[in-house]
Amino acid sequence: MLNEVKAVLGETLQLGKRVDQLGAQSALLGTLPELDSMAVVTLITALEDRFGINVADDEISADTFATLGSLTAFVESKLAS
Repeated sequence: MLNEVKAVLGETLQLGKRVDQLGAQSALLGTLPELDSMAVVTLITALEDRFGINVADDEISADTFATLGSLTAFVESKLAS
């Protein structure tokens, strides 16, 4: 699942080869300049489309986007519900 979320992140933010350097502990929000407030919305939409999930506004926090691992855990929790 981590690699799938990483692929969506890389495609959405157009990270190119830099996405290969990301792991579960890689910081996202505040570290990736491409991940601004507009990109967060685009990324959520891309994750919804890719995984067939629905994300409500009140489910999103800065903690969700803290690391690639936390983002992956969020997607996994949405798939499980």
